[in-house]
Amino acid sequence: MFKKTSRVSLVEQVVMQIESLIEKGHWEIGDKLPPELELMEEFDVSRNTLREAIRALVHAGLLETRQGSGTIVRSSSSLGVAMERHIEKSNLMETLEVRLALEREAAQLAAVHRTSRDLQQLENCMDQCRDALNREAIEDFITADMAFHKAMVKASHNQLLQELYEYMTAPLYASIRKLMITNTPLACEKVIHSELLEAIREQNLEDATKYVNEYIHNFKQGLELETKEGNT
Repeated sequence: MFKKTSRVSLVEQVVMQIESLIEKGHWEIGDKLPPELELMEEFDVSRNTLREAIRALVHAGLLETRQGSGTIVRSSSSLGVAMERHIEKSNLMETLEVRLALEREAAQLAAVHRTSRDLQQLENCMDQCRDALNREAIEDFITADMAFHKAMVKASHNQLLQELYEYMTAPLYASIRKLMITNTPLACEKVIHSELLEAIREQNLEDATKYVNEYIHNFKQGLELETKEGNT
């Protein structure tokens, strides 16, 4: 699993090895790195070399040091960090436009490649959405809705598309949450994606694309209205 370092910059080698271990899932987001002495032994480097490598990865955004908790994995790749930073600087309308592009492609690919297991996962998420709506539990609904969209993207069976969508999920839903809460329960009723699920089940690419266009358009209208009311 671990490789002994050699030649050139030891710090750079340790940085690359830690990045590789994170990207391969050896350490996942939220995981705490092993104790310093253990890492020094595994990488066969000094304490100063290890600490410099950790500092570089903290600066890059992949790791985070927390007092009393140690060093935590913050992101799964450098691309993820860069995406998060760009999304944070973008407005919600721009983010919705990117979401439209990704989800439209995901819906089309899911309609082609979905398996019975994918359909079951989508149906489970749909049931959770309906249950949360019946209980008027907005937070549970948002969580279930997010799970539905992730399941749809996963059903595309395109790994790169899944990774790109994952990077933008948290900041996107943090913003959309406010919009949905403002318009509850009407907003929730409009994003129960039964028609989209049916299109994917029937492998109807045209209807799947049409439905994604419609619900993103509805969100855009809601956002524009909220922005307009906020400025008056």
